[in-house]
Amino acid sequence: MNRTTQLKLCSLAFAVMWTGWMLWANEPVDRANIVMLVVCGALAGSAWYYAMRWLLQLIRLLPPHDGPVKPAQWRRAHRC
Repeated sequence: MNRTTQLKLCSLAFAVMWTGWMLWANEPVDRANIVMLVVCGALAGSAWYYAMRWLLQLIRLLPPHDGPVKPAQWRRAHRC
């Protein structure tokens, strides 16, 4: 499993936990509230993914997102 896949799974887990927490914390649970919180959870998970991807690319733990790059090529290009 590569790092990008791990990041996607972590953002999915973050979105599910955030949505669950918001549903648990808000007392009146009706359909409109559930739909609103699920949409907000998806947006929060997406924002978390893009923020972490940007940060990990900044500190060079992820390759740049210009297209598919083979890991060996990326390691050779970014040796310290």
